[in-house]
Amino acid sequence: MQITGAELFVKALLREQVDTLFAYPGGQAIDLFNALYGAKGIDIILPRHEQGLIHAADGYARSTGKTGVCLVTSGPGATNLVTGIATANYDCVPLVCFTGQVPTHLLGNRAFQEVDIVSITKSITKYAVTVRKGEELAGTIRKAFHIARSGKPGVVVVDLPKDIQQALGSAESGNEFEQDTKRRSGQDGATDSENEETCGDEALAEKMKEISDCLRRAKRPVFLAGGGVGIARAGKEMTALAEKTGIPVVTTIMGKGALPANHPLYVGNVGVHGSYAANMAVSECDLLLSIGVRFSDRIVGNAKEFAKNAVIVHIDIEPESVSRDVSVDISVKADAKAAIAELLETAADFGFAGWRQEIRAWEQERPLIAKQCGESGVTPLTVIRKINALFSDVIITTDVGQNQLWTTQFLELTDRKLMLTSGGLGTMGYGLPAAIGAKLGNPQRDVIAVCGDGGIQMTVQELATAVVYELPIIICILNNGYLGNVRQWQEMFYDRRYSCTCLRKRRSCPELCRKPSDACPEYTPDFVRLAESYGARGIRVREQEEIEGAFLAAKAERKRPTVIEFIIGREENVLPIMPPGKGVGEMIYTC
Repeated sequence: MQITGAELFVKALLREQVDTLFAYPGGQAIDLFNALYGAKGIDIILPRHEQGLIHAADGYARSTGKTGVCLVTSGPGATNLVTGIATANYDCVPLVCFTGQVPTHLLGNRAFQEVDIVSITKSITKYAVTVRKGEELAGTIRKAFHIARSGKPGVVVVDLPKDIQQALGSAESGNEFEQDTKRRSGQDGATDSENEETCGDEALAEKMKEISDCLRRAKRPVFLAGGGVGIARAGKEMTALAEKTGIPVVTTIMGKGALPANHPLYVGNVGVHGSYAANMAVSECDLLLSIGVRFSDRIVGNAKEFAKNAVIVHIDIEPESVSRDVSVDISVKADAKAAIAELLETAADFGFAGWRQEIRAWEQERPLIAKQCGESGVTPLTVIRKINALFSDVIITTDVGQNQLWTTQFLELTDRKLMLTSGGLGTMGYGLPAAIGAKLGNPQRDVIAVCGDGGIQMTVQELATAVVYELPIIICILNNGYLGNVRQWQEMFYDRRYSCTCLRKRRSCPELCRKPSDACPEYTPDFVRLAESYGARGIRVREQEEIEGAFLAAKAERKRPTVIEFIIGREENVLPIMPPGKGVGEMIYTC
């Protein structure tokens, strides 16, 4: 029996157990949408912009552990995915993105809405390909899902020319790829390339024995858990390892949640806005055992000062990340969960009570608290603390900027609280659409997006998506009237030269302004009225006493989203902060 490529596409998605497809139609994808019409088993979600679409697929994938799937048309439909592709790939999120394309005979002729999306995205994906022969379609789709999910997860782009979608071919789906996978996995004597670079069982055991020997000699060891622990779903194992060894744990922003926030061995986040105790623990340790970490500049600060007295062990599934930013002494190419499980077999508590006591003294010396730098009233700390108190089974997404940093500082994550954020690329506008995807994948859980007044406006049209799909998500806007993170840097390091960061500024305002005042214009837009115009509920909060009531009212909504605008101090800062190029000893703690 012969079917069209578009029909085979639908069959292939069902075979991959795709139950949710984030899709936006267009001329070069219309055959795919025609084949999807009435298809059983796939819920098609129509966001309002392709960037919102891919962030929603990203949030769905991170929160469910499944592969997120996107479908858009050619040209601008495809290019509108680029930011979301980079966002997901940086943070190792498995996505498969299908893009429509002009017919193969028009490729390279600058046809209407033709873009070489494969060339554009090759540097920000695991794999990108244009299907040029109908007989390759099924195998390519199977390969795409395999690559996206295997090893270090990431993004795959599959470009589908219109004539490939329309061509008739065999209804058989991907058998040739299955046979090739079996051959490469060693069933005919070959080895799968995904496994060649990973430590085998014996090699991993030998490496873990070497690490255990280091632990026996160490006096001040620290575990540094990164996003790789979360990707591997290894939080329980990480907690068990910390408890068995008695070793304190610090995390990157992406690793937050590797241990429950209230666990006695959890110290806090490290890096530019990390806690004093966590940064001091890394600075003063003699063994830094890092798992699933990229050692980005936001974590390391001054590389010469980072863990300069320590033997550094780096366990990561990506060999390219080893010694890229920080020179390490022992490297292990392994999945975080497998490595932790192996360490659990050999590790023991070698007595680090004095070291833990020293870290507790640092916590007491400079506790992580919010310094109120602006006017009195609502503070980010009071908002996040109320989320901690009122929501027990919840997914929290964030935008990027001060809202993200306050959330990562004060949110108390547990095994029932999950945080989704753009860590590698730092993408404004991520929070709202990611919350939509998370709610679609987890309909029984509360979902909250914490956004800034700048970031929310980059994807605010996705409020319509939340309304039409009747998603009772809660969108918290921390409104300080500025692009707050850049404004903070301008205040602290650029002599208050507030260049292009005031979101209240109008043409009639003074050209140069270094401080907000009561004479500043009203904020545009009115977020409450904007929410109501979309059919969402809008609430504005100006006083701390109003916070709990606003959250309870939002929590009572069952079929529509709620926007809560929190008016915070206009010059609130995220503290502490490590100035650029500096080390722990030069962190700033006061306004």
